Amino acid sequence: MRIGIVILPDQRWSEARHRWAQADEWGFDHAWTYDHLGWRDLVDGPWFDSWTTLTAAATVTSRIRLGTLVASPNFRHPAAFARQVTALDDVSGGRVLLGLGAGGIGFDSAVLGGETLPPRQRVDRFAEFTELLDLILREDGTTWRGEWFAAVDARNNPGCVQQPRVPFVMAANGPRSMRLVARFGQGWVTTGLGGDDLEAWWGTVAELSDRMNQTLEEAGRDPATLDRYLSLDAAPVFSLTSAGLFAEQVARAARLGFTDVVTHWPRASSWYAGDEAVLAEAAALLPELRR
Repeated sequence: MRIGIVILPDQRWSEARHRWAQADEWGFDHAWTYDHLGWRDLVDGPWFDSWTTLTAAATVTSRIRLGTLVASPNFRHPAAFARQVTALDDVSGGRVLLGLGAGGIGFDSAVLGGETLPPRQRVDRFAEFTELLDLILREDGTTWRGEWFAAVDARNNPGCVQQPRVPFVMAANGPRSMRLVARFGQGWVTTGLGGDDLEAWWGTVAELSDRMNQTLEEAGRDPATLDRYLSLDAAPVFSLTSAGLFAEQVARAARLGFTDVVTHWPRASSWYAGDEAVLAEAAALLPELRR
């Protein structure tokens, strides 16, 4: 079991840098941030660019893997994004995990003045985005045209440090997105299917895990070749309510076959409100939780 943490980009770097360095020192396996232009009701507060934040984080860490949870086509084009991914993989010495998703509705989908797409079209766009990004990151000089994106002689030189490209950790709960994971993903991340009851949420996680197994079988892919990430805080109870609860949630995810879990750095209020002292207690348990 590998254990990661999300650090929201809602603080100035002078305040945030110690969190990234501390996550590295504590021994978390990966650290993530949200790739949004603004997120839910936090859009009215401080918010910073994810890719600049991750690049800065790479300079104050040495071991921990770094990623987006998750980047989407809401405001990114594969040709330009590939350059950013390649640069971060270089700066970090090959520590990038690229979280990708279809993109939701809300501020990100509205701020550029475009229409809000229904779910089917968002997945159509995600399929094109992923296929083109994969091509550009693996091959130099990509020319490609689809319904949503196009590229003319897009370059990737010198390419990623990680070959043939950085790992894709793809968010998917529906059947079409899961098929994309089976085709392109080195990792799959799920948030479950929501709800106000913790046991019911875990039930949806188990159902999705079974569905992913079936998808891989239909695709002829060995399940052992796919890492499985669970965002614990999509549950109706914050995983860092106590160190004991955190340990229980990690163990439960492991029993369902997940290889990785992700929690969130506690905030003073609103989303992921909690006590940093509990995070420190949970961090002390990391060696035991990996057994």
